[in-house]
Amino acid sequence: MKLNPQKLIRAAAKARLNSVSPYSKFKVGAALLTKAGEIISGANVESASYGLTCCAERIALFKALTDGKKNFIATAVVARCDGGPMPCGACRQLLREYAPDAQVFVADSDDLKSVKAFTVRDLLPSAFVIVP
Repeated sequence: MKLNPQKLIRAAAKARLNSVSPYSKFKVGAALLTKAGEIISGANVESASYGLTCCAERIALFKALTDGKKNFIATAVVARCDGGPMPCGACRQLLREYAPDAQVFVADSDDLKSVKAFTVRDLLPSAFVIVP
């Protein structure tokens, strides 16, 4: 599977259009890529009780996992944010658990060609993980 960061960024940008963000108006889209080449996307969903809000990265990950997808090799996150939006701590933890070797691409929705790249391990080097 040849990784195409721009294709994944475009999928995240498209997912962003489905954001449910009536309070902050901060629309975020995410897309996950499996080793088999499948792309699963998600967008943030807000609640009046902010603690119940869920990030785009987790929505995409939960959707993928509950559809039986695994072996994630990359994720992209797009929002209108200088330099691109960085995953929050909760998203970093879940990505570390379910996509530990994945690459992470972020981009500003106003500049999809300017992409920053990281690895999940870069973003959370000392994660809390349970060894079976």
